[in-house]
Amino acid sequence: MPNPPEPVQPEEMAPETALPEDRSLHLPIHGTTVTAEDLRVRMVLACDFDGAMQIDASQVETVGQAVLQLLVAARTEAREADHEYEIVNPSTAFVERVQACGLAEAVGLSEEEFPS
Repeated sequence: MPNPPEPVQPEEMAPETALPEDRSLHLPIHGTTVTAEDLRVRMVLACDFDGAMQIDASQVETVGQAVLQLLVAARTEAREADHEYEIVNPSTAFVERVQACGLAEAVGLSEEEFPS
């Protein structure tokens, strides 16, 4: 039976590197029920981190019901907690889907900025 590997000593661990802060969440290209759980976790962590939420929707090609529900819930919760919430750079596909579902106001898209 082989011996188990020796535990790594703290001084042998790679030093942490400073990463640039990007506090925005990026919606997936295809926002499906499968991707919604990961998005939910990232939203919770973002809220815990600084209370503000900026959601980049620039790469969205399709967005399903589960992701739309998360966005509605996140905006509602942010408003109730008086936190900042913003969807930035929404793709045409994202805007069209949100408007087709009648959810522009509920997810935080301005009808003046993105008219139907």
